[in-house]
Amino acid sequence: MIVEEAMTSNPVTVSVSTSATRVRSIFREEDFRCISVVEEGHLKGLITRGDMQNISATKSNIEARGIMGRPKLIFTPEMELIHAAQNLINSEEIQAPVVESSDSTKLLGILSVFDILLVFLKDGINAPHKTLGDIKTENVITCDYQDSISTLWNKMGESGFSGLPVLKKGKLIGIVTRKDLIKSGHTRIGTGSGDAKRNIPAEKIMQTPPIVGTSKMSLEKAADLMVQKDIGRLPVVENAMFIKKEPERAKESELVGIVSREDVLRSYIN
Repeated sequence: MIVEEAMTSNPVTVSVSTSATRVRSIFREEDFRCISVVEEGHLKGLITRGDMQNISATKSNIEARGIMGRPKLIFTPEMELIHAAQNLINSEEIQAPVVESSDSTKLLGILSVFDILLVFLKDGINAPHKTLGDIKTENVITCDYQDSISTLWNKMGESGFSGLPVLKKGKLIGIVTRKDLIKSGHTRIGTGSGDAKRNIPAEKIMQTPPIVGTSKMSLEKAADLMVQKDIGRLPVVENAMFIKKEPERAKESELVGIVSREDVLRSYIN
């Protein structure tokens, strides 16, 4: 299987002169983790949710060229998919642009961990006989339900994680992501701004009740859940109070670990 068979074709793009305000609007309106920056159809850079995190409210007049970063990886359509997947994992990236050839930077698509897992599931590629308990990260960075927006931005910036489980009195009650912060309209606050938005607590924007897994959940079930619900990480819990109508969601539970899409893909290919 090759990259062309799995990539998302004709991705949404912005030009190098698109304003940061417009880029932020696209992130709010659409469920993108990154946006390609092009000039006359040719790739110039990428803007991620993490890049938007570094733009304060007082600097929203800058253009895409001032926000974008250079892609760590660039794929071509004929590249073997398994090799591309290994490169993503080894580079600790969740997606990479696909260009026409090694000689042409014409943008054709984006290949993400999500795209690869989707193809693996559709093609019935057997997952290793592992459970979430086998691959979970136990020392989880979390936040409190009363933590402010500015605290969340700082924790995500310092840790590099794009999502944080939300605890209340030691129990998991929600999860908050960069996507939630951007969609809420509460961007990183500049020093010249007031304090009102700084003090909005995590509980006001978190996703609750969160989608969770258990240590006994199979790798294939976790992959399917992540793809079907389009979630990037799955808290691993015990003693959960599950919702009857939505059995994958828990009102309250004890957090024992977390598993990301990258963890699942790594298990598939290693």
